[in-house]
Amino acid sequence: MIGAVRFVLLLALGLWIGEIVFFSFVVAPTLFGSLGAARAGEVTSLLFPRYYALGTTAAILATVSAAALARRAAWGTAAALVLGVGLVATLWAGLVVHPRAQRARTAVLAAGGAPGDDETFRRAHRDAVALNGVALLAALTGLALVCAGLHE
Repeated sequence: MIGAVRFVLLLALGLWIGEIVFFSFVVAPTLFGSLGAARAGEVTSLLFPRYYALGTTAAILATVSAAALARRAAWGTAAALVLGVGLVATLWAGLVVHPRAQRARTAVLAAGGAPGDDETFRRAHRDAVALNGVALLAALTGLALVCAGLHE
């Protein structure tokens, strides 16, 4: 049973970290570099609901798995706490910041403007990037704690 929980934990961390890194450093730069800001913004706004759903699912699995291992492994509690921070960041970005950015984007486009010129949209984008960074750092820290304790 412990082996299965560790497997789920490592799989969830790999998926969560991979998703964040791939989207942030491959998908988004490729879209914005090849399609331009307007079209890339349309595409990314279509991707974000699934991005946040996948990230949230992986974060929940990782956090719950680490918490389940906390009784048997000293690193489990610390990992669960750190991963919980990343989970909260992911949830906040997906449930609060992304909808705020979407509303701002829709309003600016309806008025004939560009989202990048709107302060509300820019603030939401900055918040989303910061929360994404927190989630990535939390997931990487959790992975480091798990790896350091694998011999237990």
